[in-house]
Amino acid sequence: MKDKKMSLYLYNFLAILFIELVFRIVTINHFFTISLIYVLVSSVLFSIAISWVCGLFPEKANRVVYRVLLFIVSLWATGLLIYKNVFDVFFSLAMLKLADQVMSFWKDAIDMILNNFVYIIIIFIPFIVSFILRKKISFERRDRKHTLIGLGIILLGVIGFKVSLLINKKVNNKAIYSAYRIFYKVNDSSLSIEKYGLYMSTYLDIKKTISNFQEEVNYVKLKGDEPEEEINYDYNDMNIDFAALANQTNDSTLKQMHEYFNSESGSKQNKYTGLFKDKNLILFMAESFNEIAVDKDITPTLYKLVNSSFIFDNFYTPVNNSTIGGEFQELTGLFANGSILKTWRSGANYFPFGIANVYKSMDYKTYAYHNHYYTFQDRNKYLKSLGFNNFLGCYNGLEKRINCKLWPESDVELINATVDDYINDDKFMVYYASVSGHGSYSWSNSMSAKHRSEVENLPYSESVKAYLATQIEFDQALKILIDKLEAAGKLEDTVIAIVGDHYPYMLTLDEMNEHATYTKDEIIEINRSNFILYNPSVEDTHITKVGSQIDVLPTIYNLFGVEYDSRLIIGKDILSTEPGLAIFNNRSWISDYGMYYANTKEFVLKDGKKVDSDYVDTMNQIVSNKINMSRLLIEKDYYRKVLGN
Repeated sequence: MKDKKMSLYLYNFLAILFIELVFRIVTINHFFTISLIYVLVSSVLFSIAISWVCGLFPEKANRVVYRVLLFIVSLWATGLLIYKNVFDVFFSLAMLKLADQVMSFWKDAIDMILNNFVYIIIIFIPFIVSFILRKKISFERRDRKHTLIGLGIILLGVIGFKVSLLINKKVNNKAIYSAYRIFYKVNDSSLSIEKYGLYMSTYLDIKKTISNFQEEVNYVKLKGDEPEEEINYDYNDMNIDFAALANQTNDSTLKQMHEYFNSESGSKQNKYTGLFKDKNLILFMAESFNEIAVDKDITPTLYKLVNSSFIFDNFYTPVNNSTIGGEFQELTGLFANGSILKTWRSGANYFPFGIANVYKSMDYKTYAYHNHYYTFQDRNKYLKSLGFNNFLGCYNGLEKRINCKLWPESDVELINATVDDYINDDKFMVYYASVSGHGSYSWSNSMSAKHRSEVENLPYSESVKAYLATQIEFDQALKILIDKLEAAGKLEDTVIAIVGDHYPYMLTLDEMNEHATYTKDEIIEINRSNFILYNPSVEDTHITKVGSQIDVLPTIYNLFGVEYDSRLIIGKDILSTEPGLAIFNNRSWISDYGMYYANTKEFVLKDGKKVDSDYVDTMNQIVSNKINMSRLLIEKDYYRKVLGN
C-alpha cells in the first residue's frame, strides 16, 4: 500500500506562516495584535499561490521549483531582517535608489548576520526540513481539473480578502491607518509589514512602486492651537500667490500643492526674531550624537553646551534612512522619504532656502567640511545645490591636512585643520558633517580605541563604553573650537548649533538604556536627543515644546532674521507659536499633548493635558500631509516652479 503523503498546500502554508511569525517576533515589538489575523490570511493566500505553481510540472521539476522558491522567500526574509537591524527601518524598493549606501555598510551587515545567525537558521528551517521530508511531501503534477480548482480557490481567496478590506473600510472609515487605507491609500513599508506581514507587504511595495502611487493630501488644521499674544507678530511668509499658481497649472499634483500651501498660514515671528542677526554660525551634523552621550564628567563640553543658552527639553532626532536622512532633514526642513533621497543626492534641485545660498545672500562667507570621503552618498553634489561651492572632504583636499586612513576619522583633527580658514572673516557660516561618532562600537573602532582608557572603568557594557569613547572625541573637538573662537575674540559673535543625524542605532535598546536617565521605548523615546543652540550672550532659557531635526533650519532662520517662507518648509520654528511635533519613520509621532504609536494605534496623553475627540485623527492627517508634501517638494522641484524666477 502506498504511503499517504503530506499535501504540499499544508506544508507550504506552515512554512510561510512559520517564517512570517519568526520575522514578526524578531523585528516588531508588539506580536499579539489584531493584525495577526491579516498575517494569517496573507500567509494562506501566498502559500496557496506558491503551491499551485509547484503543481504545474512533472514531480521532479515541481520539487526543484518549490525548493528554489522557498529558498528565495527565506533569503528575502533574512535580508529584510538584517536591513532592519542595520538601519532600524524596514526595507522598501525605494531604498534601491540608495544601494551604494547599503553596500557601504557591508561590514556592519556582516556583524548583524553573526549577531542574528540563530534567527537566520530558524527562518531557513522550513527549507531544510523540505529536504528531510522529501519523500513525505507530495509534489505530484496536478491534472487539469485540480489545477483549475486550485486557481479558483486562489481567486476566491483574493475576492474574500478584498471584501474583508471593504468591510474594514466601512467599520473604520475615519481611521487613517486602517487595514483598508494601508492597502489602498498609504505607502509605508513599516505600517504594511506590521499590518499584513512580510510577503503581502512586498507585493504592495512592488505594486505601488510600479504604479508610481501618490498618497492623497487632505488639508486639516488643529482648532485653537495658537495661544493669545500680547504683540501681533507678522508671519515668516513671502509674497507668493498660491491661488493664482493653482489656477494657472494643468498638473493635478502641482495644483494640489499650490492649494495646500495657500491653505497654510505659516509660522509667526516672535520675540526671538533677529536675535542673532549678523552673528556667525557654525552648524554641525554630529554623527550618532544622542542625549546618552551628554555627561558632566565624560563629555564636559557637550554637557555645558546642552545646558546653556536655549535648552530644548523635548527634542528628537528620528532615525530615518540613516545618516543621509538625518542630514537631509536638518539641511532642508523636510521629512526624509526614502523615495526622494536619490533625487536629493543628485544635486539637481533648486534650493533658494539652502543654507549657504541664504547666508551668501547676506554677505557671509560660507564653508562646508566632512572628514570622510567627499563623494560619499554624493555629499559633494547636494551640498553644492545648497550653495556650498567650496566643500572640503577627504580626497578633494582635506586628506592633505588630516589622516583620512582612519575609520572613523578624527573630529579633533578636522577642527584643528579647518578653523583657521574662516576664523578671521568678518561674517562666516560653517557647516560640519562629523564622523567620529560612527559605529560599530567596539575597540576596533579607531575613535573608541583612542579614548579607551577614559571609559575603561565605567560600569557599562563594552559597546556602550566604545560609543561614549567616540563622543569624547567629538567633545574634545568642540572644546578646541570654542577655545579658538574665544582666543580670536569671536565667541560672543558666534552661534554654535549641533544636531545629531540619528540615535546610535548600532546599540540595542537595552544598551541605550544603560546610560539613559529613564527607560526608553524603541519607537519614540529611543529617538529623544538634544539640539544645541549656543551663544554665550543668551540667558539660559528652557524650551519645552516638542521639536525635531526638520525644525532646526526654520528656527535658525528666524533667529538670524532671514527672509523665508515658513509655509514652504515643513518643519517649523520651535520658538514660534506653532504646535510642537516630531514624526518618526513608521508614522508614529509625539506632540506637546501626547504620543501616538502608529503600529498599535495607541495614543498616550501627557499628564495634565486634554484634547478633543478628533485630535488623533487630525494629527494623523497632518503627519501624513507633512510626509507627502516633503516628498512632492523634491519630486516636483517645487521651489524652482514657485521661486525659480
